[in-house]
Amino acid sequence: MRKFLISLASLSFFAGCTAIDTNAPHNEFAHEISPPQPWPHENFDASDEKFSFAIISDLNGGEREGVFEVAVAQLNLLRPEFIISVGDLIDGGTEDVSQLEEEWDWFDERAAKAQAPLFYVGGNHDLTNQTMRDVWQSRYGPRYYHFVYGDILFLMMDTEDYSDARMQEIYLARAAAIEVLDGDKPEKAREMEYFKMPERVTGEVGDEQAAYIEKAIAENPDVRWTFVFMHKPVWMREDENAFARVETALGDRPYTLFNGHFHAYAHHLRNDRDHIILGTTGGGQDAKNDASFDHVTLVTMDQDGPSIATLRMDGILDKSGEIPAGGNEMCLQASRCEN
Repeated sequence: MRKFLISLASLSFFAGCTAIDTNAPHNEFAHEISPPQPWPHENFDASDEKFSFAIISDLNGGEREGVFEVAVAQLNLLRPEFIISVGDLIDGGTEDVSQLEEEWDWFDERAAKAQAPLFYVGGNHDLTNQTMRDVWQSRYGPRYYHFVYGDILFLMMDTEDYSDARMQEIYLARAAAIEVLDGDKPEKAREMEYFKMPERVTGEVGDEQAAYIEKAIAENPDVRWTFVFMHKPVWMREDENAFARVETALGDRPYTLFNGHFHAYAHHLRNDRDHIILGTTGGGQDAKNDASFDHVTLVTMDQDGPSIATLRMDGILDKSGEIPAGGNEMCLQASRCEN
């Protein structure tokens, strides 16, 4: 029997937990064949500790029409128990509430077609300014939270966790840079203030969030594994003291970290732990970078830890041998497609 516990954080309080029990019985194996037998052993790859979940990466930063719908159809073929995002779910970057609501409605409508529940994590496209924070909170509640599934701890972090003043500075600098990028001399954008801001690349975690995550870790000392999810790779920013507290709290427990933001797949070892930067699940791609491709990630947990499979969307076919939801007609890796 597997238990699912979830705790939600707001900016000012720690929420409680609720529990849902699920049963996952295993099939019995019966046969009437005497040795020798046409199979090497009967150690079936099944246990009460085994389950799988999937991860999707950036949709936005230049969302390509239809790709997310293909990913949802493919995830419904793979049948993970749940799905986790690493942010950039809408285009955002505005203070127009009606536009933001429309964009979130459109994402929610498509996400609802997934058979498994999808856990949201916010990215810079989702949480660029105070208005966007307010819309997120009114629709989805906390920007960071944690839950326990079985005996695995999941930490969902917000890397756009700036002070109000700094957030406004970043938002205005970003808006100015985008205006130049959309103009007749886009190369000039690289000289602007936004491209000099460390937060553009690595984000930030605030002290209150760090305290919440530290508490979640401390209250779950005996979990078998811990997974950390975020949008920007705040772990790359050496002067980010709040996330350093999180790493200290994680200590020597086994954990794996996933983030997005760069739109190109990469694997790093830090503190002898896997830190995986995911590619895209519909976001804009760099045609000169072979690591920029659409994929979903399937993680299977058992008593020995996680098995992590990076599944290219151009290789997940349905029973007819086609990419579902019209995916055969799409370019799922820009470097392999004709311009």
